Amino acid sequence: MTMTVEPEVFNQTKILPPYHVILLNDDDHTYEYVIHMMQALFGHPKEKAFLIALEVDQAGRAIVLTTSKELAELKRDQIQSFGPDPWSNKNCAGSMSAVIEPSM
Repeated sequence: MTMTVEPEVFNQTKILPPYHVILLNDDDHTYEYVIHMMQALFGHPKEKAFLIALEVDQAGRAIVLTTSKELAELKRDQIQSFGPDPWSNKNCAGSMSAVIEPSM
């Protein structure tokens, strides 16, 4: 009788790093637009949405969410397809830009 020994298999679960969704500033979009977008896409209260608008205006970028890579990609895409700013008087033709970056 031959005995077969199965090799041990070690399954290690990897924890993926969280990602930041970063809104990038431009000169075409108003505070009203950013506040509206943050409320609509992220459910941020008006006060937090205003602070994000202020940060992106002053620093050129603002972290709007830290989450899994898949959700970060979705939220980045939603920002980039949110549409033009109806409050802008600069003939705003499109959405704002956003990127994702690992948070570590």
